[in-house]
Amino acid sequence: MQSASPQVTGIGGPRSRMNVTGAAKARFRKALAGGTVILPALACAVSWQGAASAQEAGLGVLVPRGGDFGAFEVIQFATFAGVLGAAMLSAIWLIRERGRIAAENLELRERIAELNAAVQRSDALASMKDQRTVVWGSEHRRPEILGSLPSTPGVPDERAAFLAFGRWLTARSAAALENAIANLRATGAAFDLATETVAGGVLEVHGRKSASHAIVRFHSLSEKQREHARLKAEHLALASEHEIILKLLDALDMPFWLRDAAGRLQHANRAYAVAVEAQSPGEAVAEKRELLGTQARETLARHHLTEPVFQQTVSTVIDGDRKLFAVTDVASEAGGAGIAVDKSDIEALQAEYERTLRSHSDTLDQLTTAVAIFDADEKLRFFNQAFQKLWELEPGFLESAPDNTLLLDRLRSAGKLAEQPEWRRWKENLLSAYRAVESQEHWWYLPDARTIRVVANPNPRGGVTWVFENLTERFDLESRYNTAVRVQGETLDNLAEGVAVFGPDGRVRLFNPAFATLWRLEHSEIGVSTHIAVIRKACESVCIDGPWPDFVAAVTGFDDERRETHGKAELVDGTILSYAVIPLPNGQVMMTFVDVTDSVNFERALQEKNEALEKADQLKNDFVQHVSYELRSPLTNIIGFTELLELPETGPLNDRQQEYLDHIASSSSVLLTIVNDILDLATVDAGIMELEIGEVPIAKTVNETAELVYEKMREHHIALRVDLKDAPDAFFADEQRLRQILFNLLSNAANYAPEGSTVVLSCRGTSDWVEFFVHDDGPGMPPEILDTAFKRFEPRTNGGRRRGAGLGLAIVKSFVELHGGTVEIDTGKSRGTSVTCRFPLAPREAKAAE
Repeated sequence: MQSASPQVTGIGGPRSRMNVTGAAKARFRKALAGGTVILPALACAVSWQGAASAQEAGLGVLVPRGGDFGAFEVIQFATFAGVLGAAMLSAIWLIRERGRIAAENLELRERIAELNAAVQRSDALASMKDQRTVVWGSEHRRPEILGSLPSTPGVPDERAAFLAFGRWLTARSAAALENAIANLRATGAAFDLATETVAGGVLEVHGRKSASHAIVRFHSLSEKQREHARLKAEHLALASEHEIILKLLDALDMPFWLRDAAGRLQHANRAYAVAVEAQSPGEAVAEKRELLGTQARETLARHHLTEPVFQQTVSTVIDGDRKLFAVTDVASEAGGAGIAVDKSDIEALQAEYERTLRSHSDTLDQLTTAVAIFDADEKLRFFNQAFQKLWELEPGFLESAPDNTLLLDRLRSAGKLAEQPEWRRWKENLLSAYRAVESQEHWWYLPDARTIRVVANPNPRGGVTWVFENLTERFDLESRYNTAVRVQGETLDNLAEGVAVFGPDGRVRLFNPAFATLWRLEHSEIGVSTHIAVIRKACESVCIDGPWPDFVAAVTGFDDERRETHGKAELVDGTILSYAVIPLPNGQVMMTFVDVTDSVNFERALQEKNEALEKADQLKNDFVQHVSYELRSPLTNIIGFTELLELPETGPLNDRQQEYLDHIASSSSVLLTIVNDILDLATVDAGIMELEIGEVPIAKTVNETAELVYEKMREHHIALRVDLKDAPDAFFADEQRLRQILFNLLSNAANYAPEGSTVVLSCRGTSDWVEFFVHDDGPGMPPEILDTAFKRFEPRTNGGRRRGAGLGLAIVKSFVELHGGTVEIDTGKSRGTSVTCRFPLAPREAKAAE
């Protein structure tokens, strides 16, 4: 052991420091661990600094400083005796330490010899021929490579090139090896691989991991071993691929099966088991459940006698439903395999697709827009009736699937297309739609003045759909519409009637100058988009109790407030405007205003005159009614006294007196009849006349009434013919009023019938009515008299013998209408007048006369 040479400084001080070598530190630590008290050796080299005396030598005890064996402190002795004791103790300690160290050195030499032998054996093993070892010690250290592979072609010796496995191993082997090494270093997973070099060599690779190292050994194989390893690798690869394929087939949703050479079922996937209603594929194989029916299997077997591959669509029953499967079955001497693809949904989709195509074709045929579809080869595949009608082409030509170029040339030669300056360039530009992605639009102006909008729409699967829209009528309509709008604008601007249209937002859409003039609006107070509130404010100042609040509600209110209204508004200057508020279908409201000041004033004047006339008529009626009642009493007296004078008891009368008396009697009778008629009409007008409805015998009533006018007719040599062959026996009416009706009709006919003529009175019945006809051969009634025939106090003197009061036909009309009937006068084309009175067969109730 090399002794420490401490240097003691600070002689004479209480403590001094010195440094000790590493070997001394180790021994001190071991002694302390064993409980030995360490004292510094007196034999340590002390540097004397010029003094020879013991007191100046600075002798002391060497102890560790702070428990650190790298630095010591010297505690000086005050006397020489202390120094001597310390030297003896140090000598004893050194002797013991030297023996222990010698024993340790011997043990270490033996251990080193064993390690050297193990290293030599490892180097010999690592350096064996035809193997190479790669050792990874830690993540941050480069691997160590031992050994060589001289007998394996393609293996590089250089360290970096060897570790680049992808350069000298095949891609498959390099990828497998790199993955295995990564798993070995990360998780300690051991591996054994057979790898192939690019040059054709084969290496066995083994990977293991110890506590602190990852070791990969490459071993070169002999030719036989390489062949065995290659076959083994291929077998493992094929087995792995077979397992993957079986897993893939088992995951398919299409039934799959394998058969042996005898045709027996050997394997099936889950989809096959589900299709044959088995719990598992194993159960389906064990119970030999067949997917296809007997007939389908027999067809398949016959096909395999000549062809190894069977591909057909076969129907079978799955879960009670018949489905279509596209079956592919391959047979060989070793066995066979098959797969079935469910085409039921595809067939349904195909059928739905065909139905959709037919539906689209039918729909396109109903369109008025011409449509033609060309395929990717520019052949015509579809056209609708509008297309054939637009171009007037033969159906046979179109159904022959002509190409687009031929069709254009055909249209050009037929003069249906306008001549182009450069026909070929124009046609090429048009047909570029087959190479385009976006739709193209063209405008064709045909020689017959038609305008066609042509849209070329490329199809996703190739081809182009051509749409030909005839816009001639549209342009014509637009032109006429624009003309109509201009005419409408000019018309509105020149109307005397004020017009304004308001939108749903209450703003003006249009107005004419008359509107602003009628409402005294300045140019700055109204314009397009002016709100109705602004116009209302301006108009209410010139209007008396105007309707503008209602106008605002009609324009801006809800739908229930938007209704058509009419009325009048009076302005402060006396102008009267008639207005109409009309909701339009598009949510707008139109207001019209007309100046009706003159017509209103005239109407007021007419109304005042009418009221005066009505008052006069009422006075007349009151006067007539009053006078009639007042006249009846004296007339009754006159008639009574006349009858008394005619009695023999009164005394004889000469001829002149008798003649005068007869005139007085006849005049009094006529006057009484007039008074009675006036009273009856007054009763009808008052609405108090009541009919006494009862069963009226027609023949009796007609004959009795005819006797009343017989003498009068005979006086003028007029015959009366009564025709009752088609009359019913009776009907319900007021007999007294019926007598008055017939009497007035016969009297009127006798007055106008010429002498020597015949008056006809007839009656006939229907299922609901009874009709009386009175005809005379008089001069008839002119059209201007027919309008006033039934008016009261309108005497007619055209051909009559005497002028009456004009109440006869008025009485007839009133009484017939009270029965619910009607009266008609027919002058006819021939001479004479016919009056028809129609009565209901059984009137339910009396009706007020008009």
